[in-house]
Amino acid sequence: MKVRIDGLTVSALLFHPFGEARYIMNTSSEKQHSTFRPERDATPEGLVLAVVGLGLIGGSMATDLRKRGFVTRVLGVDRDPLHADAAKRLGIVDEICELPDAVKQADLIISATPVSASATLIPQILDLVENQVVTDVGSTKTQVMKAVADHPRRSRFVGSHPMAGTEHSGPWAALSNLFDGKAAIICDADDSAPEAVDLVTRMYDALNMRVVQLNAATHDLHVAYVSHISHVSSFALALTVLEKEKDEATIFDLASGGFSSTARLAKSASAMWTPIFTQNSENILNVLDDYIEKVQQFRDAIAEKDEQKLSKLMSDANRIRRVLS
Repeated sequence: MKVRIDGLTVSALLFHPFGEARYIMNTSSEKQHSTFRPERDATPEGLVLAVVGLGLIGGSMATDLRKRGFVTRVLGVDRDPLHADAAKRLGIVDEICELPDAVKQADLIISATPVSASATLIPQILDLVENQVVTDVGSTKTQVMKAVADHPRRSRFVGSHPMAGTEHSGPWAALSNLFDGKAAIICDADDSAPEAVDLVTRMYDALNMRVVQLNAATHDLHVAYVSHISHVSSFALALTVLEKEKDEATIFDLASGGFSSTARLAKSASAMWTPIFTQNSENILNVLDDYIEKVQQFRDAIAEKDEQKLSKLMSDANRIRRVLS
């Protein structure tokens, strides 16, 4: 199922939490790919995992991949000593390592840092790998794909994005079952070794996610509509209310479920979302222009007390029920 949003066709798989699974494996690339042969006798259900960046996403993935038997050992890498210590104490990782040691021991490496670090970090990880598979979880893809395009071990990298999260951050925010029923995007799969794509696909299978393949540019366009604009709107709403309602106690006392759910994303970490907004700025600006146009239509209808126009705007918006149940 697909829907049209201001001229853009968006797959319902990016919206619907339990939509039809769709996975297309394309092995037509002319590039020669090496065979995945870990140094240890590892199976897809008993890998050594290294997670670089022990926050919400990295911590949640490590938790469930171990719980579901896909990995048997988890190594953690994080520049923040507080995060590293918390991940160890919480049992998310078995050991905290320096990056070279973690890569050497691992079969699968997940880069789960903010996207501001990805374009530098992932080539550094690829410098260290032999036959290991590397993936990332970033919300923007074009920049990191350009950064690894000419790397001699490019085929060992699989760009991916699990479409899940919360407004919280840090290893203490890690949640089991966070990814169940959600979509995971694999980008530019033809540039990766087929067995590397297969391993990352099986990783997302273990997380109960359905895999969709897109190219990086299409991914960045889609997520601007279905993810990034939601955060911009939430941040703007929070600022508007905080500026007008100087008494924070009034906000707390009067805010209902509608406001709380709409403003929830405004609690998201600026360190993560600032580079997302700047890296995907062209797409986000186009979406913002469309969004502002719709807000202006609501403003005009409210100013004119035009109930018919208001009703039509809301009825048209209700069509989202076909996608989000």
